[in-house]
Amino acid sequence: MNNTTEFKDEVITCKDCGTEFTFSAKDQAFYDQMGFKNKPVRCKACRDKKKAERNHNNNNYNNNYNNNNNNDWN
Repeated sequence: MNNTTEFKDEVITCKDCGTEFTFSAKDQAFYDQMGFKNKPVRCKACRDKKKAERNHNNNNYNNNYNNNNNNDWN
């Protein structure tokens, strides 16, 4: 994507659930402005689900790390 491109709504099929979703011209312009090179591959629901799973896994890691590194040096 570049600054001379005219963006048009594009229908994409979600790689996780197979649902079709629209990658709007407005979203494409935002991706271009932010320098993102890849189009989204998941619908909003699947992106949100994946993000929640990732956050849950990070929280578990942080809790385990903190629980295993409590030293009584005082």
